[in-house]
Order: sequence, then structure tokens, then C-alpha cells
Amino acid sequence: MTATSDRVEADDADEEHQAEPVVLAVDDEPRVTQAFALWLDGYDVRTAQSGEEALEMLDGVDVVLLDRQMPGMDGGEVLEAIRERGYDCRVAMVTGVSPELDVADMAFDDYLEKPVDPEELAETVEKLLARADYDERITELLSVTRKIELLRSEYSEAELNDEEFESLLAERERLKEETDEMLSNLGPEEFAQIMSDL
Repeated sequence: MTATSDRVEADDADEEHQAEPVVLAVDDEPRVTQAFALWLDGYDVRTAQSGEEALEMLDGVDVVLLDRQMPGMDGGEVLEAIRERGYDCRVAMVTGVSPELDVADMAFDDYLEKPVDPEELAETVEKLLARADYDERITELLSVTRKIELLRSEYSEAELNDEEFESLLAERERLKEETDEMLSNLGPEEFAQIMSDL
């Protein structure tokens, strides 16, 4: 192999690594976060043993797996801080605490009771990533649709017969197809959750 081909392969490997979704596992028991990291093959798994540590590691994180009961900042406080600071990540509480009425006020996306198995954890992460991807597409679709409505309210069809407007219409159709396809891959629970979020 040449130095150039080594560099190209290294660049490809870097791009693949960067494309991996980032999962932050937060639990005061290191054995739990280590298990999560082993189970979630194909993800860039980062670990934190406290709420304070987790809050320092949120940049670029797609999914947070968060324990509720931890010394110092508990999971509820960490969750509140994540939402207040505007981080765009999905959060699943993964905890030994059975849900009580207080969960109604908590802004998590999913709730798993320990013990969890590798398959359940991986399915939860996949589901949360799919939901985030769907939310992003819906937001894009609504934005493009609004632009089309605005232009149609201000200009005649003859005036809108140009390349830029045609490009907007094509973009709307593409996004519609993508969101329809994503919807067809969701189970009834995920569909209901997404619809309640809109």
C-alpha cells in the first residue's frame, strides 16, 4: 500500500467513525455504563459516573441513557438541565426506580426499568434515533411547506413559474416521501408518541 492509499483509508475510517451516533451512558455504577458500552456495538458510547460529569459531555450526543438515582445531581435534575440548556438529544431513563406520578412532569423520551438486557437497550436506542430523525424531517417539511404557502399568497402562479420555486416543490415531495417511509417503519407506540409531540 502507498502512503496516499493509507491516508485515504484512514480518512474513510474517520468519516465512518464520525457517522456513528453518539450515546452517553450515565450511571454512578461503572459496571453498568461499561456493560452498556459493550452492548451498543456500532455506536460511539461515552460514559459518565455522575450528573455533573454528564453535563460536561453533552456536545454532539444523540441519545442519553440516564440513571435516576445518583449521588449529587440525580437523574431528574440532569434531565431538567439538559432540556433547559437546549440540547437536542433524546433521553431514556434507565433506572431501578419504578415510575410514579412524578414522571408526568419529566421530559424524557423513554423509560426503562433495570435490569435491562442488551436487546432491549439496543432497540430503545434505535427507536430514539429513528424518532429524532423523523422529527428533523418533519421540521424540514413544515418549513418548506410554509415557504411555498407564503410565496403562493404573494405571487401568481405565472410569477412562481421559475426554477427556485420548482426546486421548493421538488424538495417538499422528497421530504414527504421520506417521512412517509419513516412512518411506515414505526410501530404503533412510536407513531402515537410522534403524533403527540407535533
